[in-house]
Amino acid sequence: MNKKGFTLIEIIILIVMAGILLPAIIVPFVTGVKGSGKPEKATRAMYLGQQRMEELMKFNYNRTPDLDPTNNPPNNDFVAFPTGDANYPGENQIYYVDSDLNVVGDGKAATNNRGYKRIIVRVRDPETTAYEIYAVVTNFP
Repeated sequence: MNKKGFTLIEIIILIVMAGILLPAIIVPFVTGVKGSGKPEKATRAMYLGQQRMEELMKFNYNRTPDLDPTNNPPNNDFVAFPTGDANYPGENQIYYVDSDLNVVGDGKAATNNRGYKRIIVRVRDPETTAYEIYAVVTNFP
């Protein structure tokens, strides 16, 4: 009886082994594919944050039109701003600080000026991961 082929038991063992091994191989692969878009989202969020930071830094040291110190919210709250992309909400905060970057007085009025203004821009990606950009601006004569 020189019949070639597999027995039923061999086929069943192969199916059971494939059922155990394939999920162990496929799950990490699927996880990697799902996360492959994250660098693009992070880059987009950082781009939008940097764009806002440049807008804020170009204004006169003692005055920021969209964040007038008298309108800045209390308790270190951030002020929302439109990023141009509804999936990436943004917010920023501006305070006058001392040389140790501690808020001076209420941090809102230029009269509290000790020479530095701290700007924080925060942008969230669609997965709600927050990306923050910090800058300190000095008042050069």
